[in-house]
Amino acid sequence: MTGARKPPIDPLTGPTAILEGRIVTMNAADTVIASGRVYIKAGTLAAVQSADAPPPAGFSGVSVTRTHGTLYPGLIELHNHLSYNALRLWAVPKKFSNRDQWGGIAEYRQRVSGPMTIIGETPELLPALVRYVEAKCLVAGVTTSQGIALFSNAGVRRFYRGIIRNVEATDEAALPEATTRIADVDMQSASKFLERLKKESCFLLHLSEGVDETARKHFQALQIGGDHWAITPQLTGIHAAGLKAADWDIYGARGAAAVWSPLSNLLLYGDTAQIAAAKAANVRLGLGSDWSPSGSKNLLGELKVAKLWSDHHRIFTALELVAMVTRTAASILGWNAVLGSLEPGKRADISVVDGVDGDPYDHLLTAKEADMALVVINGVPRFGTPALFSALNVSGETVKIGSASRRLFLTQDTQDPQVGKISLSHAAEALQAALKKLPALAKQLEKPKALMRGPLRAAAPVWRLALDEIVDTGVSVRPRLPLAHRHTGARALAGAGTLPLSKIVRPLILDPLSVAGDAEFLPSIRAQRNLPPWLAEELVNLY
Repeated sequence: MTGARKPPIDPLTGPTAILEGRIVTMNAADTVIASGRVYIKAGTLAAVQSADAPPPAGFSGVSVTRTHGTLYPGLIELHNHLSYNALRLWAVPKKFSNRDQWGGIAEYRQRVSGPMTIIGETPELLPALVRYVEAKCLVAGVTTSQGIALFSNAGVRRFYRGIIRNVEATDEAALPEATTRIADVDMQSASKFLERLKKESCFLLHLSEGVDETARKHFQALQIGGDHWAITPQLTGIHAAGLKAADWDIYGARGAAAVWSPLSNLLLYGDTAQIAAAKAANVRLGLGSDWSPSGSKNLLGELKVAKLWSDHHRIFTALELVAMVTRTAASILGWNAVLGSLEPGKRADISVVDGVDGDPYDHLLTAKEADMALVVINGVPRFGTPALFSALNVSGETVKIGSASRRLFLTQDTQDPQVGKISLSHAAEALQAALKKLPALAKQLEKPKALMRGPLRAAAPVWRLALDEIVDTGVSVRPRLPLAHRHTGARALAGAGTLPLSKIVRPLILDPLSVAGDAEFLPSIRAQRNLPPWLAEELVNLY
């Protein structure tokens, strides 16, 4: 972003409220308050204390909303290709060993890259897409994720200003913006990349996507010479499944972080990152569901996969897994002064899971979407049960999570005006209709565009999704640093091909909002050929 900084996307203007329940603070002392209250004013936590303690000044006349649930910091997801989350889970046809092998196959183009190219180049669908995929985050308690990048026919890049926090766009000094895309000029050498890294607060970058030596070369390309590496605390490697134990030692010694996406790795490669070695190397770890075509439907689902894998291999405690989506994630972003734990002075981002029984950390890991009772961002209730919305004097659109009725409040003064006009139900209808007529939409896009007539003049920007691995936008989410004077990674774009898309794509069905409302998701999990059978069965049982 250039020019003067805009007003914050989430201004501190939320309502005054008191929420009561079991409180999992995720503070440094791991404090859990069995019966506590959080006091919210102007988007900030004024106090977090026992329910029998006297209220702080200014709250004596405020009604207490009893959630009958367990309060957690709002969940922070550090990796998700949000744009793709309108697409259903792909039946991965075979086991791959690195990312370059599946990105260009015909079935992937038919089911994933082709449909997204069509949607991404249809401007009237973009507001519907943003509305829908943000709602998919909210129903799982996610308050922060990666945003949706756009570019225009004039070469301008911008981001949607959405309901959920976007790690790439905050317009707020207290929430420094993460970088997720690297320009070609910065990929000419590891030394150039290092200089770029030093200028960032957090650089989220795909690294070593796969489990073979080809994937590992992406990590090895970070070596400048000897013991000098383009690795700093600002670097957060996404996936990093190709790293060996010795690589993790190098990585951790330089303070870098990583984002684990176990289900996506397992579905594509039959294995995931050597996460026990990462933990042993003191690497800070976050979690990301990647995307719905080859990953979890949402972060709540990814937590289940992480729990099952961790329990099977005896790696993490339940507390450590919850930290990956709360305080550790906030620390990786450099946001830990304002987010990641429920403490006075921090932002009121809160996810409430129904019930107060059992281990407070496992309670989140085993929760289903229908158990999510309330989601608050900056003190504003965004998703919740009708009873809690009524108690908090909030109205909203009705949505079904399986058979459970929930409310969504999607009004925001600072959001993108086009997104602000559309409801979730209208967004779902528009996307479902578009997916059913993909071949016809593709034909429309393939028609020659009329040439501009008359004097040259500035054209209004036509926005499209910046799907970097499909359309070359001059930047990438994946570095191609040279190793032995050869650039790592395939150069071909996943959308490339000889046949027009209208001859390739088929009508599709919109991915349902939640597992609870998706009759095909769990059978599809069972049928995945690369997923260990024990994990598939246990994951189905958790739902």
